[in-house]
Amino acid sequence: MPSEPAAGVLYLVGTPIGNRADLSPRARSVLSGVDRIACEDTRHSGQLLAGFELRGRLVSFHQHNQQARVPELLAALVAGESLAVISDAGLPGISDPGELLVAAARSAGLPVVCIPGPCAVTTALVSSGLPSGRFCFEGFLPARATQRRAALQQLAAEPRTLVLFEAPHRLVELLEDILQLLGDRPLQVARELTKRHEQQIGPSVSAALAHFRQVPPRGECTLVLGGAPAPELPCWSDATLKAKLTERVAAGLSSRDAARQLAEETGLSRRDLYALLHQADEPESP
Repeated sequence: MPSEPAAGVLYLVGTPIGNRADLSPRARSVLSGVDRIACEDTRHSGQLLAGFELRGRLVSFHQHNQQARVPELLAALVAGESLAVISDAGLPGISDPGELLVAAARSAGLPVVCIPGPCAVTTALVSSGLPSGRFCFEGFLPARATQRRAALQQLAAEPRTLVLFEAPHRLVELLEDILQLLGDRPLQVARELTKRHEQQIGPSVSAALAHFRQVPPRGECTLVLGGAPAPELPCWSDATLKAKLTERVAAGLSSRDAARQLAEETGLSRRDLYALLHQADEPESP
């Protein structure tokens, strides 16, 4: 493996989301050796780096200056400098300006290397107890109520577990909207992740809402919300199903097409429906 940091490489470095002990040895090594470190808040990141006795050259890189800063940082990489990007907490590029710089570096053919680290999204998800095999990350929903409610309505039928970020002063309003528009689903609200007073508040939207109405939230929160429940299918009797199949065959469909068509409409197995159609009628009881 080549030594790090290497010239002309953009490094995405994960930083702690709360517990300072989560900064990896590899991350420390890269941050101590790069020519520049682009960060959202130089004061915040300066304190973090000083605590690890790292003295990298900090460059501000945030949503208000990213358009002007990206060409400058790309030019530094082309000139052979090594560059690390960090966020205020977690992995850069997730709900922060790092995404724009990575896209620009890839377009320019410059190497990009991720130094893995803590991530609030996956930390909250895997500790929530909700299904994590398939999930959907939506970041921050719009702050305005009308736009936020429209976004929730678009997500109402999403079957995957949803992960959201929210600021503390909007959390109760968001929970009220979720309860009204999506129903009382399973939910965990994670706060102070990896810190001494880490909390997971749930297990439902209504329970979390009741809690935070009594105890105002502090600090950014990560919500893990259960996906839309599977629609309940009607309970069809064998006699009803066979009658529907027989009607379609009488109308000119083949047995296979009748079974396929009814399977699409009911969600039942095509093979089972085909077998039902050809099953001999049970004799009536004397």
